[in-house]
Amino acid sequence: MSIRKHLFIKGRVQGVTFRSSLKNKACELDVSGWVRNLDDGRVEAVFEGETDAVQRLIEWCHQGPMLARVDNIRVIDEEKTGIEGFRIRR
Repeated sequence: MSIRKHLFIKGRVQGVTFRSSLKNKACELDVSGWVRNLDDGRVEAVFEGETDAVQRLIEWCHQGPMLARVDNIRVIDEEKTGIEGFRIRR
């Protein structure tokens, strides 16, 4: 079953390779979507893919790359849109 999740990740998540590391992990798990930095210091991301793969990617986000510190993640369920590939948005 395929699902879509919209995440807002708070903590030390900018300037620590969070977006590029997340993209690499998403591609490894065959999850589509996008990730971007927000002006308030958070990272926003959307994931679409198989339930297990999306859940594994969300679990990865709780740790992030080595220099990151994740304080909180807000996860919102959304309707799938059929997004393909994974990209870093500006």
